[in-house]
Amino acid sequence: MQLARETISSELQRFEEIFHNAMQSDVLLLNRIMEDIAAHKGKQMRPMFVLLCARLCGEINDASYRAALLVEMLHTASLVHDDMVDDAMKRRSAFSVNALWKNRVSVMVGDQLFTKGVLLALDNNDPGLLKIYAAAIQQMVEGELLQMTRANKLSFEEKDYYDLINAKTASFLAAACAAGASSVGDNPETIQLLHDFGQKVGMAFQLKDDLFDYGKTDVGKPTGNDIKEKKVTLPLIYTVQHADPVLRKKILHIVRHQHTDKDKVNFVVDAVNNSGGLEYATQKMMAFRDEAFQLLFTFPPSPTRSALEELVRYTTDRAY
Repeated sequence: MQLARETISSELQRFEEIFHNAMQSDVLLLNRIMEDIAAHKGKQMRPMFVLLCARLCGEINDASYRAALLVEMLHTASLVHDDMVDDAMKRRSAFSVNALWKNRVSVMVGDQLFTKGVLLALDNNDPGLLKIYAAAIQQMVEGELLQMTRANKLSFEEKDYYDLINAKTASFLAAACAAGASSVGDNPETIQLLHDFGQKVGMAFQLKDDLFDYGKTDVGKPTGNDIKEKKVTLPLIYTVQHADPVLRKKILHIVRHQHTDKDKVNFVVDAVNNSGGLEYATQKMMAFRDEAFQLLFTFPPSPTRSALEELVRYTTDRAY
């Protein structure tokens, strides 16, 4: 992501200052937690997409920074709540909010971040920005609930998988790109184009994450974790659909009834590796990436377009 960071280096520096100030609180405990969250923030890809899409369509302005800040606050809030729901002890190699301060505080912290984000948009008369993100959050929540309802009635249909990752992951990155465009102009066609661009990138991003679960590279979490959580992803879907009846029956039985047995999970991981499931999912990931490029390349060549191209390639080429 070097080119992307260099292209908006001064803007990212300003964003860091704005983000740090926004995380401050007069409540001592809340201030301590927010500082800890800020100290262990991620790669901040979503704010980068916001700012680069804004630059692609015009000049980065105060509304662009608010769009970037809002996406980071809402994303952080969702991670805090996810860790609580999943009872996760670690987040980005550090203890999660839930691990340190338990469920009640985690709920409050996530709610505080959501509230801050809403007030940020309302105080600055950004109803369009708020609408873009609210629609994405609604999709995310519906996606999470849909996945929960499917835990006992697993679907091995590709369409169901795509619908799920679109709602849970791609919708938010699509919103980030649309918000960046919206912050510098009101052309609905351009905003929709970059929304679609972000959606394609988000689909590729999630496919890459799902490939990690069956790979041999150490990415900081155990292989087969999705199987243990009864999450049906594309590599497994392909394997089940193309396995002979005996193997298919065994895989389905393991996923439904023996998903906590380490040896059984490893059997499924090996079956996916041997079936061509990883290669198939990789092809689909690259297809989404190429569709994103087709949309991006409707814009004239520029350093900003090149930076976005690099950022898209990072989503599919990253090692973790």
